[in-house]
Amino acid sequence: MRPTTLLRALNPVRPARTADAHCDLMCGVYYPEQARIEAESVLMSAEKYHDSDDEVFRQRAVTIKEERAELVKHHLSVLWTDYFKPPHLEEYPELHEMFWHAIKAAGDAKKTMDVAVAEDLIAKIDAISEIFYKTKGGKPEWLTA
Repeated sequence: MRPTTLLRALNPVRPARTADAHCDLMCGVYYPEQARIEAESVLMSAEKYHDSDDEVFRQRAVTIKEERAELVKHHLSVLWTDYFKPPHLEEYPELHEMFWHAIKAAGDAKKTMDVAVAEDLIAKIDAISEIFYKTKGGKPEWLTA
């Protein structure tokens, strides 16, 4: 292959097209349920921990809870930074603080086996979920069926 052919392939004449989208991908890939499911696992792991006196089982519950709490932080961060845009923040100025508190609550859930901390995390996710679905015009049919 001639060098000029290779250079043309790497630097095409026509400019790249710019895509303009609300989200990184078309809407429909971001849902607060992802964080909610992981938070439910945090809660269940804490409950199972307290229901057992088997130390090996309890240590496994701690490990799973910490992994799931980290996933909650991830899913909330993605939702916060990739889905919500300036117009949402103008309409719901409390969103930044809600996300900050929810992500901090997920971090707190990593540090304790207190069921109340996991329940608080779920409540914070539910509050974010309410606003999320207001911005989407309601829950999709597959979530309400």
